Amino acid sequence: MLKGSNVPVPAPAVRVELAWRFGPGVPDADASALLIASGTGKVRSDADFVFYNQPAHASGAVRHEGKRSSPDGVTDTLFVDLARVEPDVERVVLAASADGGTFGRVPGLSIRVLDAASGAELARFDSADATVETAFILGELYRRQGAWKFRAVGQGYDSGLEGLATDFGITVDRPVPAPAPVPATAPPTPPAPAPAPATTVPAFPAAAPPPPAAPPAPTPVRLSKVTLTKAAPTVSLAKQGGSSGALRVNLNWQMRKQFSGWGAKLGRAVANHADLDLDLCALYELADGRKGVVQALGNAFGSLSRPPYIHLDGDDRTGAVTSGENLTVNLDHKDQLRRVLIFVTIYEGARSFADLHATVTLQPQHGAAIDFSLDECTVPSTVCALALLTNNGGDLVVQREARYLVPARGVSPQRTIDKEYGWGMNWTPGRK
Repeated sequence: MLKGSNVPVPAPAVRVELAWRFGPGVPDADASALLIASGTGKVRSDADFVFYNQPAHASGAVRHEGKRSSPDGVTDTLFVDLARVEPDVERVVLAASADGGTFGRVPGLSIRVLDAASGAELARFDSADATVETAFILGELYRRQGAWKFRAVGQGYDSGLEGLATDFGITVDRPVPAPAPVPATAPPTPPAPAPAPATTVPAFPAAAPPPPAAPPAPTPVRLSKVTLTKAAPTVSLAKQGGSSGALRVNLNWQMRKQFSGWGAKLGRAVANHADLDLDLCALYELADGRKGVVQALGNAFGSLSRPPYIHLDGDDRTGAVTSGENLTVNLDHKDQLRRVLIFVTIYEGARSFADLHATVTLQPQHGAAIDFSLDECTVPSTVCALALLTNNGGDLVVQREARYLVPARGVSPQRTIDKEYGWGMNWTPGRK
């Protein structure tokens, strides 16, 4: 499509894919959506902004599904159920923001609109003229005479996601600068003036009751997100605002080019993608000393409403962000948790993590998203420690582990990771 052109969208629900090619020095990018009220050009409230820190709209019409990597590049996906978009919303603005650079350094930037049911491509717009922009409106879904259409926009901002969001009426939480230090040689504070002499106040009728207090101002939207690295591997959930609600952990994997590294040495080390089965798991230790595991093996899916307050939502073989391996921690009971080790094992379809590329995202219900990528695997590993959550005085601290372990012959991945982290549990064979 050309900039400014439009096409009908005949599907009742669509997936919108923001795509680009990665490489050295290429900034990360994030997809977002804004639900714009009829006749105003603005959102109705901050809740009409859907992005990585606010991934689902209350109406269920729009949700942020997250990123996937492939040999061709990266996609960040939004799901839009057009049939559920509220009547007073006239359009859904589809935007992108660059993290760590400008869009002039992002090759292959494009947006595709796909039929959510069939996967058929309904529209595509390739952006080829980006320079210093750090945010982009790539397109919009809008109503016209009772039907939906897609328009290619291509409007850039050099003020980032904050500038784009505030332009549509979003209130953004800006960091408050620390107060300036007081010089050590500051002059002494002058004494307070003496109080005025007391006087007799004549009696008056009782004053009318004060007006009711105004409702509290809405909490501004937080745009910050956290990426854990080797140099900065830990983060406090409380300091990021994620001290309550649900913490969702997502494992997203893609196959690299086959038969390189250990994959080549082990022959068919990696089977085709449909046969690959990775399992997201968690070892836990409660405050009262009880220990256990949450995993698909043995149907130990856990629970959010009772100990261990950790739940695995199912067993998936696709690696997709929406239906893939997702594990949830109930932060409302974080005081009952002493430590939680999140790890992943290869159940079948590969003999090692070589030739697999995986990313981990921890999304608190309140607070900034936390994500990191796994390093390339160079050993014949079938189990990888992802992240360790430790209770530090009531605050859960997340530490990036990203450690590939090699089980000894005849030793299960679970026993291997238990021994490495000193959990001290007894293990018996299990099956799905």
